[in-house]
Amino acid sequence: MAEVKIGKLVVGSYGTNCYILYREGSNEVIFVDPAQHGDMIYQKLQQKGFVVKGILLTHAHFDHIGGASALRQLSGAKIYALDEEQELCESTHANVSEWAGCPCTVKPNAYLKDGEEITIAGITCKVIATPGHTKGSCCYYVEEADILVCGDTIFEESVGRTDFPTGSSSQLIRSIKERIFTLPDQTVLYPGHGDSTTVEHEKKYNPFCQ
Repeated sequence: MAEVKIGKLVVGSYGTNCYILYREGSNEVIFVDPAQHGDMIYQKLQQKGFVVKGILLTHAHFDHIGGASALRQLSGAKIYALDEEQELCESTHANVSEWAGCPCTVKPNAYLKDGEEITIAGITCKVIATPGHTKGSCCYYVEEADILVCGDTIFEESVGRTDFPTGSSSQLIRSIKERIFTLPDQTVLYPGHGDSTTVEHEKKYNPFCQ
């Protein structure tokens, strides 16, 4: 079977990493966290010949969902999020879009459960609930490729903030130690902002998780 590849678009004023998962040689993709400008994202993907088959949300803060509805409308792809994130998906207060001056909500086509596996575009992702940054934050693990798309739960030598609605610093650290650091050391972490890193590196050098 062809190798799973991952690409990145940095979108919006908050520099959100949007990820594209696809099998080498295939034009079908999973798109993760359409931050803003769903129409622009769709055009860029079309120019590359990509066809969006599914849209995954790591959490529902405004800088990760702002382009989701437009991308769904243009592509016809379904949107998925963790079931615990429904409040943020549907509330401009909870997802802080109201505070940021760009109120937006999103209604996923389906809510996923912790541990559930979903196969889109020939790629199987395992949903790993990682509450802390938000109550319904989650990561998507592609075991065959040692890829974890981790949203704002963990960054290179840092972690996500927990001072917005439903955030919890104790839950965040527990999620990282019990749900992410238990994955193989070679697993590459693709966060919502900044550069990629690995489980091994963060175990050794992340000052928030020692």
